[in-house]
Amino acid sequence: MKATDLDLLVGLSTPTVHPGGVRAVVSIMHPSLAADATVGQLWTVPLSGHAAPRLLTRGFRDTDPQFSPDGRLLAFLRAEPKRPPQLHVVDAAGGEPVAVTDRKLGVSEFAWSPDGRTLAFVSREPEQGRYGTVEGIEPNAEPARRIDTLKYQANGLGYTVDRRSHVFVVPAPDVWSAPIPAPVPLPDGSSAPAPAVAEPRQLTDGPYDDGSISFSPDGRRIAFVSARHASRDVDLRSNVFTVPLEGGDARDLTGQHGSYSVIDAGYARNGVLFFTAQDVGESGRDFVAKNTALYVIDSPGAVPRRLTDPETVDFTESAIVAVRDDVVLLQDRRRGALVLTEVTSGGESRRLTDDRTVVGGVAVAGDTTVVTFADARTTGDVALVDGEGLQRLTDLSAPLRSAGVIDPVELTVTGRDGYPVHGWVLVPEGEGPHPVLLNIHGGPFAAYTGALFDEAQVYAAAGYAVVMCNPRGSAGYGQEHGRVIRQRMGTVDLADVLDFLEGAIAQVPGLDRERVGIMGGSYGGYLTAWTIAHDHRFAAAIVERGFLDPDYFVGTSDIGSFFGDEYTGTDPELMRSQSPQAVVDRVRTPTLVLHSSSDLRCPLGQAERYYAALKRRGVETELVIFPGEDHELSRSGRPRHRRERFDIILDWWAEHLPSRSNHR
Repeated sequence: MKATDLDLLVGLSTPTVHPGGVRAVVSIMHPSLAADATVGQLWTVPLSGHAAPRLLTRGFRDTDPQFSPDGRLLAFLRAEPKRPPQLHVVDAAGGEPVAVTDRKLGVSEFAWSPDGRTLAFVSREPEQGRYGTVEGIEPNAEPARRIDTLKYQANGLGYTVDRRSHVFVVPAPDVWSAPIPAPVPLPDGSSAPAPAVAEPRQLTDGPYDDGSISFSPDGRRIAFVSARHASRDVDLRSNVFTVPLEGGDARDLTGQHGSYSVIDAGYARNGVLFFTAQDVGESGRDFVAKNTALYVIDSPGAVPRRLTDPETVDFTESAIVAVRDDVVLLQDRRRGALVLTEVTSGGESRRLTDDRTVVGGVAVAGDTTVVTFADARTTGDVALVDGEGLQRLTDLSAPLRSAGVIDPVELTVTGRDGYPVHGWVLVPEGEGPHPVLLNIHGGPFAAYTGALFDEAQVYAAAGYAVVMCNPRGSAGYGQEHGRVIRQRMGTVDLADVLDFLEGAIAQVPGLDRERVGIMGGSYGGYLTAWTIAHDHRFAAAIVERGFLDPDYFVGTSDIGSFFGDEYTGTDPELMRSQSPQAVVDRVRTPTLVLHSSSDLRCPLGQAERYYAALKRRGVETELVIFPGEDHELSRSGRPRHRRERFDIILDWWAEHLPSRSNHR
């Protein structure tokens, strides 16, 4: 795979299964270099026979399909170019979609009521006078923001305190009753959706963000997740609430029973309410390497019961999918995989997929379970779950494999202190020895997987052996594995990545020990910067969107009010002992510093201060800033910027660590 093959990368939404169990619908998305945006349409996937997927919609970006309970309608989100996504409904047999919402800031999620007559959705409600609510007032002409909270921004969004997310309901449209009004032409030649949408009814309000909605089986209540307690600005707690469909006060179901940071909530068909949450301790801030457990509330007012052990099971990257009265499906983050797991309200569980597959979305209708997944040969496909694992229904990455895909070699290396370090190595085609790139993931409580990874493939295609592992601090290996670096960053995690590098070079043929580079983003940028201050073997380094200066993180990052406090502590000397900025004077390695101008997670100032310190000390360095991008540039940025980023990275390696196919 080359940088120019970005168009071939496929991403899939969570599928939806028709109640008849004969077909599924999924959104198939990809980064379009021509449109310079991620585009996507809905496709029908037959669940029997060998028929190919069939295109269902033709929008610019159609996502998140959901069949109505009776299967007659299909709801989804549609985003037109440079416009926010709006809720649409279409006859499940085909036809022209009908717009359900025309929200100024769009819709982020939705759910059908059990009787199919109502749609609940989540949308941000803008403060009057901002975000285009008053024609002619541009963003720079809006009134000043008067802020009295620590948390007021979010990466990829911007300010949050003046556009809170709330829950709304709207009647499902009758798509068969009347012709669809024509779009309204605008002076600039474009068109706006017709204004014929029902006025939604708002169920929640206040200075809170609400989400993760689920209807009760009788349709009378909606469960949602929110942080509404008095200390929400200084801790990480959030709870499960319910609100009556007819309106009324929200009721907190969990706040009095524990110190939860709730991820998701969902009703089972018998009215039992499941939720996933991290226990953030007495302080409400103890989030470092906390796995997400499954809980159940057996009846309104009942004390939640924990069903899974957070030391050994982690449902952080999972939504709750009800299967039967007392059974739900979730994905367990485990050793670089997301394992589909069935859990009952009694706490019994069983795994349904293997430990090499990354299961994405899950949908159930009757006895039929459909998932989207990724593995070493695909970035996304659709499969049926049966008694023997996955029955693959699509092959959407075949064009990418034709362009060239290298299978990773899975490896576990025993470190110098006896600790096992798990990871993967990609070896390029052709005779070695090949120059080596040590890649370090972000997080730190995240993980590389064995699934097809565009970055590793691009570097391997350019002639580099790519080494990547999940050192201590990573997710998927138990809480202790992750928590051991709390207020000890740059210790055993540094040892693990270097031990894995040396083990990979020793065990995998074709790697050149004498020609090695290092690179990483976010926490990976942190550990790259920390490593090159302590180890000078590397020909060059790339530090991307890094957490580089814990002291200056506070008050500038959207997570600055808690992240550094928990990971590096608050004592100045302790913070300094873990700060790449504090040891920048030890760096001699040529270093490319990559960052995005609108990164609110690791703000641009982190890169600018680090770059300036390198420059003032005479280290060969370059600073690259991508305009308009945020912390997610490499994953979901504008496709042309993503391609340019690859070009810049390969140009840096061509100069400082040339390969047979990437050199000047």
